[in-house]
This record gives sequence, C-alpha cells and structure tokens, in this order.
Amino acid sequence: MRIEMRALSVVLVSALALGACSSGGSSENTAASTGCAPSEGNVTLTYTTWIPGIENVVKVWNDKNPNIQVKVQTGPNGNGGTYANFFNQLKAGNAPDLGHIEYDALPSFRVQDGLTNLADCTEVTAAKDQFVDWTWGQVTFGEENAVYGIPQDAGPMALFYRKDLFEKNNIPVPATWDEYAVAAEKVKAAGGYITNFSQSDINQFAGFAWQAGGRWFANDGSKWTVNLQDEATTKVAGYWQGLIDAKLVSAVPPWTTEWDNAYNTGQAWTWTSAVWGANSIMSGAPDTKGKWAVAPMPQWTSGATVAGNWGGSSTAVFKGSKHPYEAAKFALWLNTSEEALTLLNSEAQLYPATKAGAKLPALSEGVEFYGGQKIYDVFATASTQVAPDFVWGPTMTSTYATASDGFKAAVSGNGTLLDALKTTQTKTVENLKSQSIPVAE
Repeated sequence: MRIEMRALSVVLVSALALGACSSGGSSENTAASTGCAPSEGNVTLTYTTWIPGIENVVKVWNDKNPNIQVKVQTGPNGNGGTYANFFNQLKAGNAPDLGHIEYDALPSFRVQDGLTNLADCTEVTAAKDQFVDWTWGQVTFGEENAVYGIPQDAGPMALFYRKDLFEKNNIPVPATWDEYAVAAEKVKAAGGYITNFSQSDINQFAGFAWQAGGRWFANDGSKWTVNLQDEATTKVAGYWQGLIDAKLVSAVPPWTTEWDNAYNTGQAWTWTSAVWGANSIMSGAPDTKGKWAVAPMPQWTSGATVAGNWGGSSTAVFKGSKHPYEAAKFALWLNTSEEALTLLNSEAQLYPATKAGAKLPALSEGVEFYGGQKIYDVFATASTQVAPDFVWGPTMTSTYATASDGFKAAVSGNGTLLDALKTTQTKTVENLKSQSIPVAE
C-alpha cells in the first residue's frame, strides 16, 4: 500500500541530522529540558502494533507496573494500513504514545518530525551497548545525540537449503555466489530450481545489495543522496538477471499457495532469507520436516564473512506523547528484558535485536524441523556480520512499489532488473522533490 506523505518544508528536513536535544548538563537537568522527565501520578500509555500475542507480553508489564499501564491497540501490518493511520493521527494530533515501526519506514516518520528524540532519556542512552551495533544505527540514522526508537527485532539472513536433495545429488552447499550459480545448473539438471526469485520482495533484494556493499541512500543533514545503481547493487542485479535469463530460478509470486507448493514438493531447493523465514518454511512446507538445514549466506568473495538483513522493527515514541519518559521505559523493558524477549519469541517468533537476546534458551536449542540443527546459532553469527551503515530513504513504500513493477516486468522478459533500478532511481528522486525533500544532484 502506498503511503501518501505530507509535503515538508526545507526547514523541517534540514533538521534531519540535528540532535533535537542538547547533550550537555546533568542527566536530571537534561531530561527535564527535553521533556524526558518522569510524569507525576499514574500514567496510561497507548501502544499500537501488529505483533501476534502482544497482549500477553504487555500484561506482564502491567501486572508489575501499576503506576504505568499500557493499553494495546492492534491493527494491520505497517504497509497494510497502520503507517497511514499513524501519519493521519500525527497530523490530527492524536497519535498513540508508542508505535511499532519497521526500520525501513522510520526515516519516513523522521522527516515528518513525527518521532520523539529519546537520546536524553538517560536509560535509553545507557542501553546502547545492549543492542547489536547495526540495529542501533537503524534508529539513530548516524546522528549524534539522537535515538528515534528502541530496536526490537532483526532479520539477519542466511541460506535455507534442502540438505537431503543436495546430498542425494552430490551437490556441495554453496559458500559463494559463484558456487551458487554452479549449483543452480546442477539443480536444474536434477529437475528443480535452486530458488524462487521474488518479484515483489524488494526488501529481500535490498538485503542482497546490503551484503554486497550497496548503499542506496545517504543524508548529509540538508540533502538526500539516492543511488540505487551503485556498483554493488549493479553487480547483484546483473547476477540475478543472469540466473533469470538462464531459467535457473523460478519466479512464482511469493507468499502464495504456488510458492508454498514449490518448497513443499522439492521444486525449489533453497531460500536466502531472514531468520523469520524458518517459520515460513515450517508452515508452508510441512511435508519437508527434517529435510532442511541452514548455512551462512553465500559470499561474494571466498572466505569473507558478510551478511545482509531483511526486516526488523523498532518501538518508537511519537511526537506529542505527554509521557516520553514512561514510554521509553516501557519500550526498553519490552526490547531488553529476558522476560519480554522470551515471550516475544514464543508468541510471535521475533528475533531479538539485543546481543543477549541471541542467547535465549529458546534460541539455543536444536530445531526438529531442521533435523535438530541449532539454526539460530547461524543467525546469531550473521547478525554480527551486518554492516551498520545501510540507510533507508524516506519514501521506501513508493520505492518498493516502483521497483516491484520493474522486477515483475523483468522476470516476464520485458526489460531487466537494471532497467527496473534505473526507473526506480528516477521516480524516487522525483517523489522526494515533489514532497519538497531536498535531493543532491
């Protein structure tokens, strides 16, 4: 769903890289000066999210914190309508105190000046080292004295593969993308496809580009730079175009019955996906129980150890909240306490953004569906290998939509992935300019 964003003034966008709060003074004085001081009396916070089972997690907090109660409001996923609601609520001045926002959507809210900078809430600043470095970068945008959300979950990527089929056909598990292409030919000869190239999961492609060193957006404090055709991204697009042209990958629409069947029947042998993909395979391909395994993401250079990321989200405090101190306190508990992280994993299979979260008992055990392999060890390592300097642009929903249209055309033989990226580059710049968001030429 396309999110229509209100036009911005140059002054507002110029504030993007500026800390909204001073970093000087004592923590008490600083908190008071930025409105991040404890509220008087009892507080009720509103929190909007689409996390399954979140009510059970929040109940634990409410039972232990009678003076700070959290009221949950659930809705569709972000691009399914919740983000549009957030923007409308911000405009009307009745946004919830806290909202669930994915990393790639955060910049949209930042340029709208819709987020509370929590940097001078001292508990927030002190929590930085608890999070995997790159996830902290996702909520600070590289700004000093700025924290626009608390990292919640992550989507480090790895290679899901049909261990039984690779072994039966004597095909080595590919450790590099060159080896992956060779394996694709052998899989095709055996009657299958090495994977399905998604026509619409542009954030998966972004994960591929992220791993390769692509950097699509940058902001210097006054202007945005857009580069969807950088050298790394061009390399990734050319690689997948080669597999498409050679008919070594299928191109079934993702998240469909046809897509599930391809994996459930052994037509598709691998999926380079995020940690949450483990559950997608389990639910979509139940007949393959015990036949899958997980390996590190293939590398562009032999011996390298670099991973991409697909997904992940934060808990943000909206501008206008009357209780940012209490909201930040709840957001930290939700995303750092072992109690909450364990519940979030069991209720919604969220993979924690904290360093300690990767060591939760539930993530340290072998997974029966994957032959008893401790698959989360692979993702824990991958999460430490994600580069921290990938920046999302402020209009990702429309960027994704344009790219998806081009990718669909490419897999149908009408153009190429590089053509799609060129068009997306042009339209993204036009979109930014149409909203008075300064762009570097």
